[in-house]
Amino acid sequence: MSGKPRLFMTRKVFDEVIDRLREKFEVEVWDRYQPPPYEVLLEEALKSDALYTLLTDKIDCSLLEKASPRLRIVAQMAVGYDNIDVECATKYGVYVTNTPGVLTDAVAELTWALILAVTKRIVEADVFVRWGEWKRLETGWHPMMMLGVELKGKTLGILGMGRIGKRVAEIGKAFGMKIIYHSRKRKEDVEKELGAEYRSLEDLLKESDILSIHVPLSPETKHLIGEKELRMMKPTAILINTARGPVVDTEALVKALREGWIAGAGLDVFEEEPLDPNHPLTAFKNVVLAPHIGSATKETRMKMAMMAAENLIAFSEGKVPPNLVNKDVVKIRPPGFED
Repeated sequence: MSGKPRLFMTRKVFDEVIDRLREKFEVEVWDRYQPPPYEVLLEEALKSDALYTLLTDKIDCSLLEKASPRLRIVAQMAVGYDNIDVECATKYGVYVTNTPGVLTDAVAELTWALILAVTKRIVEADVFVRWGEWKRLETGWHPMMMLGVELKGKTLGILGMGRIGKRVAEIGKAFGMKIIYHSRKRKEDVEKELGAEYRSLEDLLKESDILSIHVPLSPETKHLIGEKELRMMKPTAILINTARGPVVDTEALVKALREGWIAGAGLDVFEEEPLDPNHPLTAFKNVVLAPHIGSATKETRMKMAMMAAENLIAFSEGKVPPNLVNKDVVKIRPPGFED
């Protein structure tokens, strides 16, 4: 290849990251806040050697097939990659990378922010003060005002005991909570370290006072928590989702909240993003909503952005990227942009 390979970035990231990429690539950055429309993404993919993408970018088989004569790698700035047809990418010799392991603390901390916000009624209390309800009641303190939930001694259920689930459990242990979990595989090291106890999914749902979801999105986990599962939960239980929105059946969750099957929810992810401000979920006082900000710390987002860049740079140097998702692609085409 003569000259630098062309890289299309579907969103602007930190200047330091873009400057690093310009050392190896001719970089084109989509400069709008919103993601590029699919037609634009396809047009850019057709004339690019590499793509730098986010979860909001649809990299389907049609795009990969059309772009693959030139396109060699899709570097995703995210842990998840269900927006990319990985099997199709492998078929056409396109490398796919992600950014795992860097957002554990950020997501775990956000999970706990939601747990505390719901159990201590923080958002509701803030509105109570700001909108003048406290003043109108003409009393500074009442024994029955804004009663929340004490966490010590309660049961924290972790659905998906990966890195994030474990970190959430560690913090729960510090609060004096009992830790139970369900995962595809038993984690005996976690059981020993935290005193966590394995449960079937049904028992996890029945026993948890706080249920925190930390599973990836896949055909098996879509709507894993539906009406049947929500009905199993305690009426005093709280559901927290910082994983992926479609893991929870939204329609069933609204019904559960409306009819009192559970006591509340804290959500950072949704089936439809961005969430419509008129969505039924926005009407519940016992639900705290966040706009998919699990990894939104400067430290974590910088690490993610740079990791995606380093995957691209490694590939450009003829090396297998450190965070390659579709490892079988190496058998089809060696890394690098040389023909």
